[in-house]
Amino acid sequence: MSKVGIMSMQRLANYGSFLQAYALKQLIEKLGHNVEFVDYHIGAPAIVENADNRNKYLRKIEKGLETFRYKAPLPHKLEFIQYKQSFGKKYTSMLGVTEEMNYNPELDCLVIGSDEVFNCIQKNSNVGYSPELFGKDNRAKKLITYAASFGNTTLEKLDRYGKKDEITEFLKRFDAISVRDTNSGSIVECLTGQTPVYHLDPVLMYDYIHCCNKIPEVTISEKYLILYAYSGRISDQESDWITAYAKKNKLKVYAIGGIQKCADKFIDCTPFEVLAYFKNAEEIITDTFHGSIFSVITHRRFITLVRKSEGSSYGNEEKLTDLLIRLGLEERCTCDIEQVEKIMQYTINYKDVDQILVQCRKEAFEYLQMELTKS
Repeated sequence: MSKVGIMSMQRLANYGSFLQAYALKQLIEKLGHNVEFVDYHIGAPAIVENADNRNKYLRKIEKGLETFRYKAPLPHKLEFIQYKQSFGKKYTSMLGVTEEMNYNPELDCLVIGSDEVFNCIQKNSNVGYSPELFGKDNRAKKLITYAASFGNTTLEKLDRYGKKDEITEFLKRFDAISVRDTNSGSIVECLTGQTPVYHLDPVLMYDYIHCCNKIPEVTISEKYLILYAYSGRISDQESDWITAYAKKNKLKVYAIGGIQKCADKFIDCTPFEVLAYFKNAEEIITDTFHGSIFSVITHRRFITLVRKSEGSSYGNEEKLTDLLIRLGLEERCTCDIEQVEKIMQYTINYKDVDQILVQCRKEAFEYLQMELTKS
């Protein structure tokens, strides 16, 4: 029985990061390996202009103050602060992660991924630029990735910020590379001359609905719509439209993952309860990668709002359209909130989606089985 390490975003206070980490661990343990999570040192951001270089305690205070600037009911703001501050203490132990950091252990294999582990050109000081996420100085006998993503990092950004040569050398040291999206695959192919394999996010690959016994039953008397988006990303115009739409359809608006102006409730729950809330929702509106995935695995009607990148501003268009195209669900995304009502009326053929997932799960399982067993 080999010793396998996973290096991912397992300590982030984020439902998607938690559930993808848990899923990958389950997949690897199913193959008969001992699994532990491996930590990395957070480096300085690659983008130094306008980067937040204050220490983590000052950043936490600023994050708390930032919450009060969002347009949302005051009780929701207070609940959100509590949710963020307690997330790690309440939930990371469910992954087998302790408060003590696990840096650079001796392993038979180190698996880097999934999530945006390669998203190295950014100004977020909570992540920064960490060569360890590219396998630097690891003590594993073998180094691979699973569904790794460069996120919004592009070849042009790697070149502009002077990281292209270094990343090229890191990538060439991997024994096998699996990516989750076209942008990441293109970068790997361009820098190494090798074509990586493509695999879907672990949340899609691990059959949560049929295999996870941690998802509770939730009984809710009222009908509701889930708005799954980060705080501050839903515009006033979008929020007002959602309020009117929910009222018209006699739905309450439950905000999960962030606080929203239009929400009737902010839901603070465990990562596994998130899936229970999704299972019971009438509809979902999201602008996140994992919000879309949660909708798919629970077979809900959903809409994904896509954002175009403009300058240094956040953009999710590439990764969300890539995901939905792979699932045959590209018609579920829009950049216009006014189109939500029309698209929501379209029926989703989840039988076809599930057939795609069956094949993708087989390919993912075979990849992990092969790479974790051969020396």
